[in-house]
Amino acid sequence: MSSLSEFQLLSILAQEMNMRKASERLFVSQPALSQRLQTIEKDWGTKLFIRSQKGLALTPSGEHVIQFVNEVLSKQEKVRETIYSLQSEVSGTLKIAVASIVGQNWLPQVLKKFIDRYPQAKISLVTGWSSEILKCLYDDQVHIGIIRGTPDWKGIKVHLFNDPLYLVDREITSPEQVLNTDRPFIQFKSDSNYYQEIQDWWMRNFKTSPKRTVVVDQIETCKQMAFNGIGYAILPAITLTKADRDIFKIPLVDENNEPLQRDTWLLGYESSFQLKQVNAFVELIKEYIAESSEE
Repeated sequence: MSSLSEFQLLSILAQEMNMRKASERLFVSQPALSQRLQTIEKDWGTKLFIRSQKGLALTPSGEHVIQFVNEVLSKQEKVRETIYSLQSEVSGTLKIAVASIVGQNWLPQVLKKFIDRYPQAKISLVTGWSSEILKCLYDDQVHIGIIRGTPDWKGIKVHLFNDPLYLVDREITSPEQVLNTDRPFIQFKSDSNYYQEIQDWWMRNFKTSPKRTVVVDQIETCKQMAFNGIGYAILPAITLTKADRDIFKIPLVDENNEPLQRDTWLLGYESSFQLKQVNAFVELIKEYIAESSEE
């Protein structure tokens, strides 16, 4: 039976599917890695990888072995987490998946406080759309997720904050003026529910599509284009903390004249909240939000 170090080797090979890249990650030479792989394959009594000029490919036997290897490594990590949670100090790895907009604009200050307070803890961070964050949680890849919108989640939900949406521009001072400008409405790609929310607001107020639109792939690009007067955009307050004084920010309201806003939630399974590093992080977030509300 292979050792855990050999399991790590197989897992990295399966991730990279390339001997050179895997050898760099493992800090060994390619010949040494090839020799170790041959020994492991001999131990299993079958070929696990097929080598070619394009890289590596898993054999059918290799697929079964890699699945087993990853399950063992995942269980090993959970055992380590349990051991760390029994210790008095906060340590171990905190695995977080967070919506990109939160990861860029809000989370860094929180993570700095966490790192300063718990130097023994490590952080693994994944960013993406909220739908991707939920998938990470469902697949048990992370301890907690921070998403935007209203989640359909059966585990623990902690409401973090909400922030209003603004029509942002260098020239427009009231929503109706968008109908008279030839400059484009700049939009950024996002989860469908956020996009739909903006579309509903627009059609409810103007009953017609924008004259011109520009779609960009990142919210930061959208923001910078609006800040530089290329066009107007709808942005959440979380992105506008350092907004230029020459930028007009017009709050959006719904059909009841209530502010249109986005909620941010922290999600996780109950078992994750029993880990000391997770519990410490959640408590620090609550502390940070309380301090921010007093400013």
